[in-house]
Amino acid sequence: MTAKSNRLFFIDAMRAWAILMMLQGHFIDGLLDPIFRDSSSTIYNIWLYFRGITAPVFFTVSGFIFTYLLIRVPQTGMKNPRVSKGIRRGLQLLAIGYLLRLNLGGLLKGQIYNGFYLIDVLHCIGLSILGLIGIYVLTAKKKKYVFPTVLVIVTLVLFLFERVYKDWSFAFLPDFLANYFTKANGSVFTIVPWFGYTTIGAFISVLFTRFKNYKYLYPAAISIALVIGYLLIYRSSSAFAVLYDWTGFEFLKLILSNNYLFIRLGNVFVVFAVFMILRQLMTNKTVLKIGASTLSIYVIHFVILYGSFTGLGLYRFFNRSLSPEIVIPGAFAFMVACTFLALQYNKYEANIKSQISWGISFAKYQLIELKEISVPVLRESIIRIRLFLRRLLRTVRS
Repeated sequence: MTAKSNRLFFIDAMRAWAILMMLQGHFIDGLLDPIFRDSSSTIYNIWLYFRGITAPVFFTVSGFIFTYLLIRVPQTGMKNPRVSKGIRRGLQLLAIGYLLRLNLGGLLKGQIYNGFYLIDVLHCIGLSILGLIGIYVLTAKKKKYVFPTVLVIVTLVLFLFERVYKDWSFAFLPDFLANYFTKANGSVFTIVPWFGYTTIGAFISVLFTRFKNYKYLYPAAISIALVIGYLLIYRSSSAFAVLYDWTGFEFLKLILSNNYLFIRLGNVFVVFAVFMILRQLMTNKTVLKIGASTLSIYVIHFVILYGSFTGLGLYRFFNRSLSPEIVIPGAFAFMVACTFLALQYNKYEANIKSQISWGISFAKYQLIELKEISVPVLRESIIRIRLFLRRLLRTVRS
């Protein structure tokens, strides 16, 4: 098995793990009764810790995969076919993100509810892809080290100053734009600082691509990932404290109050190391299919759990009201159901899309036919109405 296929296999497996973790995390968090959220429980704390790892891993892997595909082709800059594909993909994710928050009942009333404008994972990943493309295109004609250097700088800036811009209201922006930067209006995710995980994932993919033929790629990558992970998880806070004492910079002091971004980044490196160690076991076809079906799984889970379009989701009926005895097996059933439906959809995706395309074409044809038939009728009707009104006016005058 080649190094290239290994890398893609373990990355797809990571993405599969992250999406499954997201499914059970959203299900349990949304439906578990608060009385069972016991912070003194070891089991609950372990679940909560791993739930916190899910989003950083997902964003990082998304940045890795997109950039890996982007830079492995020989063309550069705007000539790279992956640029146009990436732009379409980013816009598609933004569109799907908004569609999932659309309520048809409100739309029929002529209203768009405020929830439609809130930002979620898909919006952020879509915008992150567009951001990566922007960085790539702007640095395409520069020296090779510029692109990865900019990626690391973006991550550091977003993470180091998160405590500074977190409380900004962005009131100078319209709400639908401000929602990309602040959670004040109810957004679940914001592009900052989460874009930082995408850029670091992109940086890692650049390293893998540059050293793909290195004999000891995986031993070196695993060792480096474990060391960086350990340092970020257990030593980053004390390092920031030392830097603050030395420099007196206020933003370093603010980081000490909640150093979650760098700690979670350390978790991401450890997860990378674990999946690289187990990479020989990551060739199961079902696992790889799940990793390649994350968008379908996400859409299906959103519809079932949160009731996209209708508002009739599990969250509406069982919002934080169930016991662990129901929630835990329910979470497993939810993961299986969403995954099965997504894999079935992907299996027949081409046929489904062709049927939809045929339906749209048929509807267009019927509308054209209706127009051709109705235009003469409307003209005749207008002429008759005019004659009737003229006769009526003459009668009134007489």
